Amino acid sequence: MTSSDASSSFRVAYVPGVTPTKWVRVWNERLPGVPLTLVAVSAAEASDVLRDGGADAGFVRLPVDRAYFSAIPLYTETTVVVVPKDHEMTVLDEVTTGDLADDIVLHPLDDTLDWERPPGRPAIERPATTKDAVELVAAGVGLLVVPQSLARLHHRRDLTYRPVTDAPQSRVALSWPEEATTDMVEDFIGIVRGRTVNSTRGRVAPAAQPKRASTGKTQGTSAKTQGKSAGRNPRRATGGPRGHKRRGPRRRS
Repeated sequence: MTSSDASSSFRVAYVPGVTPTKWVRVWNERLPGVPLTLVAVSAAEASDVLRDGGADAGFVRLPVDRAYFSAIPLYTETTVVVVPKDHEMTVLDEVTTGDLADDIVLHPLDDTLDWERPPGRPAIERPATTKDAVELVAAGVGLLVVPQSLARLHHRRDLTYRPVTDAPQSRVALSWPEEATTDMVEDFIGIVRGRTVNSTRGRVAPAAQPKRASTGKTQGTSAKTQGKSAGRNPRRATGGPRGHKRRGPRRRS
């Protein structure tokens, strides 16, 4: 790592529902001299923040503009419907979009799901945010379909959720501007992908320790010991057992 790297910082944007704590911890262990700053952004503004240089990399929801951004898909989330705990749907382990047909389903302006046609009956107005929509569900106004991480993020004790088996799913990826693939971006990619510190593809792997050269003293001692061993029992060195006299050839009668 260069001295300029050590004096700089690394900024990681993340959208609601993503928890980057474990990757931040590994970064701090491996690069303690480079502060990592987290930048919370909405799903809609994540690409603009990365494009404008507000962060070096980010955990975003796909899709992104692949002509400009590189992206490594990380995982796909389960889609769930958020309902009041006393809703009749809670007797089911999972539901389909068809089960929502008679309910008002809220469709917030920051919705992260790519709907061809949203399920259920539409509300009179679209809530501004997912958080606002959750409050409306708690008030009994309607239901909400979101990635499971957002249901957990906005958890309320009076609400629960069930998986929706045929709804679109949200994919989370690590993304960054392709032309801004710096050494620190490569380091962070390695951490997110689970590479060890000794990985040959990692930039921060410690240098190999040089082998310790043998000293002349050790070599001399070894030679001396070998000499003593050879001089102590010369008969054994020639293959003859101790105390054994060689016999001459037998005479033929």
